[in-house]
Amino acid sequence: MANTDVDELGPVDYLVVEFPPDAANFTGEMAAEIGRLVDQKVIRVLDLLVLRKDVEGAVEAVEIDDLDEQDDLRAAETQLAELLAEEDVAHLAAAMDPGTTAGVLVWENVWAAPFASAARRAGGQLIASGRIPIQAILASLEAEDKGE
Repeated sequence: MANTDVDELGPVDYLVVEFPPDAANFTGEMAAEIGRLVDQKVIRVLDLLVLRKDVEGAVEAVEIDDLDEQDDLRAAETQLAELLAEEDVAHLAAAMDPGTTAGVLVWENVWAAPFASAARRAGGQLIASGRIPIQAILASLEAEDKGE
């Protein structure tokens, strides 16, 4: 990416979604949702890969363009920057259980890029960021309902 592109970059996030050996049901629905978000210019895909961890713990990383079934991800394919290095993949795979498959998605939040650029031009810098897991929100709502 050129320096001007970096100046206009929105926040970048990643996620790893793990599937147990007997529950990996890749119907194409997830790929369709990624494609929809790209088409609506909500996100820009920066990296997308599949990790497979065998029962002995060996990891195979497959870039999305190396997979046979990628039709629904063609819209995102041109945006791939392949940001993840080998040590990043090893770190992510360490969180996986043996015998599982995981999808790794790295994306730019295009919707937030104008705000992020304005903050940088004003001299601001991001000093903290985070996510609240949906499980924590549900637990909080449940506790509130119980009067805790």
